[in-house]
Amino acid sequence: MNVVVGLGELLWDLLPEGARLGGAPANFTVMAARLGHRGVVASRLGAQETDMDDWGSRARTVLSGFPVDASLIQSDTDHPTGTVDVEFRNGEPHYVIHEPVAWDFLAWTPEWQQLAQQADAVCFGSLAQRSQASRKTIHRFLAATRPECVRVFDVNLRAPYFSAEIVTESLERATIFKLNESEVPQVLAMLGGTAPVSNAGTDIDETALHAAADWLLERFPLKLVAITLGGEGSLLVSREGAHRRQGIRGPVADTVGAGDAFTAAMVDAYLRGAGLARMNEAGNRWGGWVASQHGAMPALSAETYTEIQNNIAEVE
Repeated sequence: MNVVVGLGELLWDLLPEGARLGGAPANFTVMAARLGHRGVVASRLGAQETDMDDWGSRARTVLSGFPVDASLIQSDTDHPTGTVDVEFRNGEPHYVIHEPVAWDFLAWTPEWQQLAQQADAVCFGSLAQRSQASRKTIHRFLAATRPECVRVFDVNLRAPYFSAEIVTESLERATIFKLNESEVPQVLAMLGGTAPVSNAGTDIDETALHAAADWLLERFPLKLVAITLGGEGSLLVSREGAHRRQGIRGPVADTVGAGDAFTAAMVDAYLRGAGLARMNEAGNRWGGWVASQHGAMPALSAETYTEIQNNIAEVE
């Protein structure tokens, strides 16, 4: 059983219809655990005395319903559990990500050092690096991993909490870089690359996306660049080749957590030695399933699990 770590923010999205537990690293970890790994959530929650609404203990209760290891989540007696106010304007979500909160103060501990040394894969993003304290801890965690550990940088840009420095330093430490189509021009603009241009004013040209991935592979010690295209699928580019998977048509309930499920399923296939085609299939199948459900951590039946895994297994 591989040790797969989600390192960074763990928070509550306060939606008009109610609160949902989330944070990209946590969503990733839940999916990785469902796929058979020891999924470890490495984050920080407010202690009971710092949470007026007891968000920290409620988060632990929710996580206890999933096959994840939450035993190494830190407790903060000075800062509350992270929350995000979400409101919709003309159908588009707008966020207020509160700060400072517990996950802004990730601490380097002997327990986390041991976890880093055991990790077969770790997923991290840019948001949790908005504070110097957490950025330093994330860097120390990555430095403590074994050379063969798969370090996944899922950039997850959330303005204004990113910079060229954060992105560059993360890419210098990553094995896999995952980003979505809209993030490609932002990342390249920050790093001094040539951003892809729009094709007929609507879609980004796939040739330009491929060129952007090649540029990133040349500049950084990455092994793989994964670009998700929403309902249009994804593009995986490695040093050996590339694979384009068209999107899987189906109902969409909401897209919250779909990208995180894609990342977890892709990493699962990567750890199992799969080729680009199966990695792409796994990411799209599981990302599409999460998009068809409400929330980032929907209930999963044994029948659905078997059906999706069988579909993935048909791809070489």
